[in-house]
Amino acid sequence: MQAGEMQNEYKVRLEVFEGPLDLLLYLIKKEEVDIYDVSIEQITSQYLEYLETFRMLDLDIAGEFLVMAATLIYIKSRSLLPVHQQPPDEDAEEEDPRWDLIRQLIEYKKFKDAAFQLHQRELLQEGLIARMPEKPEFNDAGALLKSEVSIFDLINAFQKVLKKIELKREDLREIFEENFTVSDKIDLIIRTVAGDKTVTFSELFASAASRTEIAVTFLALLELIRMKQLRVVQNGLFAEIEIRRV
Repeated sequence: MQAGEMQNEYKVRLEVFEGPLDLLLYLIKKEEVDIYDVSIEQITSQYLEYLETFRMLDLDIAGEFLVMAATLIYIKSRSLLPVHQQPPDEDAEEEDPRWDLIRQLIEYKKFKDAAFQLHQRELLQEGLIARMPEKPEFNDAGALLKSEVSIFDLINAFQKVLKKIELKREDLREIFEENFTVSDKIDLIIRTVAGDKTVTFSELFASAASRTEIAVTFLALLELIRMKQLRVVQNGLFAEIEIRRV
């Protein structure tokens, strides 16, 4: 069932602001492999899995994501061929086709790391003020120790929830095609995280019993994040995602 069929009168349009190199770096970190020793076969399969999830949720995918997918498939197909069956090329001494991609990733990572350091310094600077109240209260104490969650972290958590439901037998709610709307789920999430309450990603989906309900709940979560109604953070890389009101 496509996302468009699940949402009824409410249509979510969420742009994926992070590009394909962001996704590749995320997958490399996820697999805990050296950036110089990228397994094209493994990374390609996971990359395509993420694109399939985007498609299932009816999220807009920029053309650069598809170009990168084609590039990965090309490199993977070449790596599977014996050397004597490699397609002819003008450069007889052509280097490993992975290296061009690896060089791009290394350069991009340099800028990402620099941007992260500047962002951390900006956050620290925000906490320094010349005049402070007598009894300052910090409702979000320790926020600097947590990292903001990317769209890929959310997709990864979403995929894990889907895989759990797929291990179970088909639910009756799926059989009778009970309809769930994004609007309804938005209201439910807002009630769930009312006040200063923090909810984990797994807790948010604990009551969902079908792929349809999981997908609609996830779309509602993305829409609330886009509207800056919710904030999602992690205590560490690939740790449990926490959801709270802004």
